[in-house]
Amino acid sequence: MTETRLTIRRPDDWHLHLRDGDMLKSVLPSTSANFGRAIIMPNLVPPVVTSQDAEGYRDRILAAMPEGHDFTPLMTLYLTETTDADDLEQAAKSGLVTAVKLYPAGATTNSQSGVRDFDKVAGVLERMAEIGLPLLVHGEVTTPDVDIFDREAVFIETVLDPIRRKFPKLKVVMEHITTEEGVNYARSGGDNLGATITTHHLIINRNDLLVGGIKPHFYCLPVAKREKHRLALRAAATSGDARFFLGTDSAPHLDQNKLCECGCAGIFSALNTMSCLAHVFEEEGALDKLEAFASLNGPAFYGMAPNTTNVDLVKTDEKVVYPPNIPTPEGPVTLFNPGFDIFWKVENEK
Repeated sequence: MTETRLTIRRPDDWHLHLRDGDMLKSVLPSTSANFGRAIIMPNLVPPVVTSQDAEGYRDRILAAMPEGHDFTPLMTLYLTETTDADDLEQAAKSGLVTAVKLYPAGATTNSQSGVRDFDKVAGVLERMAEIGLPLLVHGEVTTPDVDIFDREAVFIETVLDPIRRKFPKLKVVMEHITTEEGVNYARSGGDNLGATITTHHLIINRNDLLVGGIKPHFYCLPVAKREKHRLALRAAATSGDARFFLGTDSAPHLDQNKLCECGCAGIFSALNTMSCLAHVFEEEGALDKLEAFASLNGPAFYGMAPNTTNVDLVKTDEKVVYPPNIPTPEGPVTLFNPGFDIFWKVENEK
């Protein structure tokens, strides 16, 4: 049996949904087994808006950690129009909070508490720029007259670029970019602008979602776009460019909430992300760039050291079989199916 082995620093996930309660306990091991750190999204119900909220959520994550796993949750606060800048600064300086998340109201799951009037958060953004606390943006406008496939490009032009011009020292991460416009803007932004790219947006386009019948488990927000955009994302991720790094946006939902009249947006990919990425980077002839994307660029942007341990990605002739879903007490959560056979598996350093 032939074998290919690639050793990289232990990867991190710079955009992750863990939910809470039984769902948290069910999905956390898929991340903590293979990733050293993850930026944890704050869009719970109710959202994580204060330092006290973040501390409580962090403690629940740590309590759910399987024995023997070495994983650090990096907490975020949910930006609202009433966010307390002093509380935010104290949370950042104590090390409790790593970033602040901007959801335009109504943009995605549990985003109803998000920002509608950006003038009302100007003082908080100014404070964040002063202390070097990154702003993570869900980059979509939500106005009804903008087509869902154009939301990201319009957000860049009408919201993000004006914010960055007003606060030029503010560190910003464009989360889960999905378009050629997003790639180009990230490349033009300088050292204080980064962008995460998901595993699934490197693999699926909008045809995969819609052709031959609707595929609810491919429905996510931002929605998958045209093939030209997927190819632009692939080129960015596999380039080694330090502006781009992995954020899976792994977002678990119960199947009963995906397979219904008004299904939830989100793709759960935490369990097989690294196997899928190795396949993608090999296809692009860029296995030598995978470590930068998954393990080095993110820590560099956030001013952190890379993880000190390694993982091996091993390819053999034997197909790696992942379960189609993971169980939770309330029902199954379907795992992302990339649509191709997987031959890469992760072996953690002993």
